[in-house]
Amino acid sequence: MTFPTVLPVSRVPDPRTAPRLRWGILGTGWIAERFIESVRAHTNQEIAAVGSRAAPTAKAFASAWDVPTAHASYEALVADRSLDVVYVATPHNMHLDHATLALEAGCNVLVEKPIGLSLEEAERLVGLARQKRVFFAEALWTYFLPKFDIIQQLLDADVLGEIKSVHTEYGEHFTRDHRIFDPALAGGPLLDLGTYPASFIAKLMGVPERVVGMAQDDPSGVHGQLAVVLASRAGALATMATTLYGLTPTNAAVVGTEATLRFGTEFNLPGPFELISADGRRRLLHDEPPGRHIDGLCYEAAEVARCIDGGRIETGYRSLNATLATMATMDMIRDATGIQFSSHT
Repeated sequence: MTFPTVLPVSRVPDPRTAPRLRWGILGTGWIAERFIESVRAHTNQEIAAVGSRAAPTAKAFASAWDVPTAHASYEALVADRSLDVVYVATPHNMHLDHATLALEAGCNVLVEKPIGLSLEEAERLVGLARQKRVFFAEALWTYFLPKFDIIQQLLDADVLGEIKSVHTEYGEHFTRDHRIFDPALAGGPLLDLGTYPASFIAKLMGVPERVVGMAQDDPSGVHGQLAVVLASRAGALATMATTLYGLTPTNAAVVGTEATLRFGTEFNLPGPFELISADGRRRLLHDEPPGRHIDGLCYEAAEVARCIDGGRIETGYRSLNATLATMATMDMIRDATGIQFSSHT
C-alpha cells in the first residue's frame, strides 16, 4: 500500500442538516443533561418529553431543562405516540429493562453505552429490535465523530496494512459519592471508561481469541482498575488499562505493517491524530481542536435522525454487530479478571 499524500476528508454531514425528530428522554441523570446540551447547541432536534420513575423527578427535570412534557413513569413515556425516538439514559444495569420496555412498545431506541451488562443481554435486545423492525443503536458517540470517519476511510483503504498491535488506556478521577463506586449500579471503570478502549480493540482486531489480565478491587466493592492483554486469532496483541483513581492520557496507538496511527489527545474525544509511515519518514496530521463530550453527542443524535427518517433500522457508524463484538470482548475481559456485576434490577 502506498502511503497517502493527504488524509481523507470526513463525510459526516453537519448535524444541523439532519431531519428534525421529536425525542423522548428516558432517565434524568448526568448523561441525559449532556445529551440535551449538545443536541440543542448543535442540531435542530426537538427534546419533546422526559420520563422518570416518579412525577416530581420528571417535572423537576423538565422545568430545569425546558422540556415541554414530563411523564411520571417510563411506561407513559414509551406510550407517547407523538415521539419519534426514545433515548435510554439510565444506569448500565437498567438498560436491559428500559430498552426492552421501549422496544416492546414499538419505539425507535438509542440506548446509552454500554448496551447492557453482558453479551447475553445485548443479544436479547438486538434480537428484539430486529424482530420489531425498529431503529436500534448503542450511543457509543465516539464512532459518530468526523475524525473517526476519516480513520474508517484509512482502515477501509488498508493504509495501515496488517494491524499488529493496539495500545489503549483510559483513566479518570471520581469522588467517592459517584455512582461508579456503587456495586448495585454495576460500578467500576470497565463499563464506564473501558467501553471505549474495548470497543476500539474489537473494531480493529475483532473479538479476541484470548485475554489475560488482572483487576484490583476497591473497598467500595467494585473493581478500581484493571489491565489486560488481548490476542487475536491472527496473533495481533492489544493492551488495555482503565482506572477510576486518576486522570491518564487516555491515549491510543495502532501499529500496522505499513503505518501507525497515533492520537494527539484523548483518542475517544474530538482532537488531532497522526498517520506515520512504518519507517517514520512520512507523516500526515489531522489537526482539530480537542473537544469534550458536549462537542460530540450531537453527531450520534443527527445520525439517528437521518436513519429513522430514511427508514433504516441500523447505523453504519455503530452497527449492532459491532456492539455485540464489543460486549463479547468485555465478557472475556471480565472472565480474565474475575469481575462480576450485580444482575439488572
